[in-house]
Amino acid sequence: MRRIMSENGLTVKGKRKNKPYSSYQGEISPEVPNIIDRDFHASAPNEKWLTDITEFCIPAEKVYFSPVVDCFDGLIVAWNTSTTPDAVLVNTMIDEAIATLKDTDRPIVHTDRGCHYRWPGWANRLNSAGLQRSMSKKGCSPDNAACEGLFGRLKNEFFYNRAWAGVTISQFMSVLNNYVIWYNEKRIKGFLGNMSPLEYRRSLGITA
Repeated sequence: MRRIMSENGLTVKGKRKNKPYSSYQGEISPEVPNIIDRDFHASAPNEKWLTDITEFCIPAEKVYFSPVVDCFDGLIVAWNTSTTPDAVLVNTMIDEAIATLKDTDRPIVHTDRGCHYRWPGWANRLNSAGLQRSMSKKGCSPDNAACEGLFGRLKNEFFYNRAWAGVTISQFMSVLNNYVIWYNEKRIKGFLGNMSPLEYRRSLGITA
């Protein structure tokens, strides 16, 4: 078969795969230690926060989603979406997350080594709020496994096996935003006693 195809100048075109999104641009600022060290357990809210960026490819355009996840119960404290994975995406998100903190809250904020988390704007925001940075080792996704797990659940439940043709960017972002609200308020988790993150906090007398 290959010989016949070669003689007739025929080739088989494979399906081109989208290159996974990566924000790593080298060691552009001083190294930050991995304080979390894969210990994603927290005994109270706002002790440990995780964040990262994931990408959705729909026919209209790519959309980037950036959340802050609380290790205590998986609550998505704040989130932002954009068609551009730039500093505005993550800085707006972390500003909104910091605004939810009480004066005594000082969570460790863990990220990968993406450029967004190495630029002065990010570091200055965390320093001003008195928050400690933690960073994964280069190319080591298990160091931020709890955040990666959220992305996996989100895409399995919300994104995959749905037709997005004809859906505009604003429509997609609206649907994604509604999913995140449902995730926080309604989606039950076994380790929370079959309650959602917000229901669990209310059961403990904690307000988010």
